[in-house]
Amino acid sequence: MPERIRFHLDENVDPDIALALRRLGIDVTTSQEANLLSESDTVQLEFARSQSRILVTHDDDFLIFNSQKNDHCGIAYCQKDAKSIGYIIRMLILLYEVATSEEMKGRVEYL
Repeated sequence: MPERIRFHLDENVDPDIALALRRLGIDVTTSQEANLLSESDTVQLEFARSQSRILVTHDDDFLIFNSQKNDHCGIAYCQKDAKSIGYIIRMLILLYEVATSEEMKGRVEYL
């Protein structure tokens, strides 16, 4: 059976998204909970990779990082304030339902 997607929300993503996903039984960590506030993008991505998690972010620096080196477990990106929290939650649920961890490796999903 394919491994289910797990998410890590960086510090710029509203923590209410994590709460909503957890209510549905989706495994989510946040930068706040992992004591990663103000850590570099590299540290954030390494944490997500070490835990086999897709990084959820509004930070377009991760898009640059991906273009240079895509050895990560996946990035779900949405431009800050471009979409509602409800929309982001729905798209992450959809991603959880249709993709596997293996399919997300090295991939950016634009929400």
